Amino acid sequence: MTENPYLAFGNNRSCKNWGFVVRVDQCLGCMACMAACAVENQTPFWEELWRTHVEDLEVGEFPNSQRMFIPRLCMQCENPPCYYVCPTGATQIVDGGIVVVDEYKCMGCLYCVEACPYGARYFYTYDDIQKAKEYYGDNLIHVVPHVDKCTFCYGTAPDGTYTPACVRTCVGGARVFGCLDDPNSEVSVLVNTGQAVVLNPQLNVQPKVFYVFNKQSGRYAQGGDNS
Repeated sequence: MTENPYLAFGNNRSCKNWGFVVRVDQCLGCMACMAACAVENQTPFWEELWRTHVEDLEVGEFPNSQRMFIPRLCMQCENPPCYYVCPTGATQIVDGGIVVVDEYKCMGCLYCVEACPYGARYFYTYDDIQKAKEYYGDNLIHVVPHVDKCTFCYGTAPDGTYTPACVRTCVGGARVFGCLDDPNSEVSVLVNTGQAVVLNPQLNVQPKVFYVFNKQSGRYAQGGDNS
């Protein structure tokens, strides 16, 4: 059996608690993050399948409305519902506290898809595999049907010094990735000073993806679209 590429480098990570911050006001809505994610991980960018995407929203009422771009991805919860409902152990928590899916253990029951309160998972089908060959060639990373989601690009750099593709390509500097255990990291500073908050805190799943909003857009974090 082929080894899951997202579990292959589990012992090479320097941080035990990775975190991610989205600075909403700096997102330009260019969608470069979505393209970079798809190319880096050979994942779909069709049929509403995504590891990360950008919501284009209007907040408030005219004449005080505001257009807002909200990058979305797996929240990498510390208390992940997807992990607890998986009957085969396919959903795993690896070094760095990152939630991944072992596609060779996934039976496609979709319990995790239903359990995810943020709508961050999708099912990668045989049809998607065939379509991926058209774009990525025959040397595919993902060759069996399974549930897929963002992994912070876990496993793409064996030396552990990686940065997710979406962060590397964000022209507005909206995406920040770093170690939450390092008090001097940018993510820690944004979180510990209260500038960055989680979406839908009432869910009590302890996401490790945080958002920085302005006063107008901050209602999104509390009002919480879960999809």
